[in-house]
Amino acid sequence: MSAGSLDKTATIDLRRRHIGPSCKIFFSHDPIKIVQAKGQYMYDEIGQRYLDCINNVAHVGHCHPDVVKAGAQQMELLNTNSRFLHDNLVLYAQRLQATLPDKLSVCYFVNSGSEANDLALRLARHYTGHKDIITLENAYHGHISSLIDISPYKFHQLSDTVHNQFVHVAPSPDVYRGKYRADHPDPATAYADEVKEIIDKVHKKGGKVAAFIAESLQSCGGQVIPPAGYFQRVADHVHKAGGVFIADEVQVGFGRVGTHFWAFQLQGEDFVPDIVTMGKPIGNGHPMSCVVTTKEVAEAFMSSGMEYFNTFGGNPVSCAIGLAVLDVIVKEDLQGNAQRVGRYLINLLEQQKEKHPLVGDIRGCGLFVGVELVRDRLKLTPATAEAQEILYKLKEQHILLSADGPYRNVLKFKPPMCFSTEDADLVVEKMDHILTESRHEVTQCTVQCGAEQSTKEP
Repeated sequence: MSAGSLDKTATIDLRRRHIGPSCKIFFSHDPIKIVQAKGQYMYDEIGQRYLDCINNVAHVGHCHPDVVKAGAQQMELLNTNSRFLHDNLVLYAQRLQATLPDKLSVCYFVNSGSEANDLALRLARHYTGHKDIITLENAYHGHISSLIDISPYKFHQLSDTVHNQFVHVAPSPDVYRGKYRADHPDPATAYADEVKEIIDKVHKKGGKVAAFIAESLQSCGGQVIPPAGYFQRVADHVHKAGGVFIADEVQVGFGRVGTHFWAFQLQGEDFVPDIVTMGKPIGNGHPMSCVVTTKEVAEAFMSSGMEYFNTFGGNPVSCAIGLAVLDVIVKEDLQGNAQRVGRYLINLLEQQKEKHPLVGDIRGCGLFVGVELVRDRLKLTPATAEAQEILYKLKEQHILLSADGPYRNVLKFKPPMCFSTEDADLVVEKMDHILTESRHEVTQCTVQCGAEQSTKEP
């Protein structure tokens, strides 16, 4: 039986029987069966086209022919592990390093963002000789045990979990909803000082900080953009404590922010992390990822005496695909497209904010944009139910969007990088219609309820 030959009900039935129940699915009340994709579009089993505003994994577009060709051609020749010499590995490492600051020069190739972040923690602990890790509120860094420990986005869902004594949570640098907001005179310093306080408490208890880890832009936390200067100040505190700074670029790297190739570069040229992790978009859907660090950190890891080997990390097929992704980003100016279309999208969304009180905040860079929905702009009451309603109504219009953040009230735009201004027009037009319709329903209900109440009064 060929893939895609089952009818939808049979697919759902087999999934329920054989796939773990904690493996969630988009639009669980009425899931979509996707059988094909191209560019920024996905197609279901009856040929219905959906505009994909969710998929930051298909970075240069679903099933890009150059990427598919590179993988297929290399697979016909050879695929083996990195204990044999092969040009693809070293040429890809060279190309990748050329996008980074000079001091970030040593690569470790692995297979997923989770593997990359787990290895980053090992590197940090070997280099510093310390154990404690500082992470951010609402952070998500991966699904394996070491990363659930440093991912409040996940471990806060577990009522009976025992908090890892070596993990410490700093406030998310959210200037809209967080502790220090846009009206604060210096939110970057204020949030960084919170990290300094954690470091001081760790030292008082006899601990030592190995690393501070942060997504360069928080994604699951609600598309949070840290204030400029925050990372520099945090890095200064962490370095003085003998720790290192890990920038998690798994969600936001490879030109997505438009103005820069890496999101950590938004903080300024004077900030360079000690370790950078990459995943999702690196292979355009092919499972690969990378950790890049300094020679000093790599040499300390080597001196531990334990060889590091990864069976599939850096294999010739993965590296051929990685090279093709980099080529397409340049050839099709996808970083420039992210900047232009992202700016256009944000302008359209700002107009929606002026028009609809439910839209509390618009934030983002390039094609990484968040729309936070609130019922009250002063109290910032999360409009969680309204966000879910918008997602389902957009789905009915064949547009796929997701929501996240601690209250699941932030609509997330992170589409393939070939997303166009026409796509932006379509999405925002549909959102406008849904929001307008919702306001009319609320107004009509208010009028009717008021009339009913008046008839009951003596």
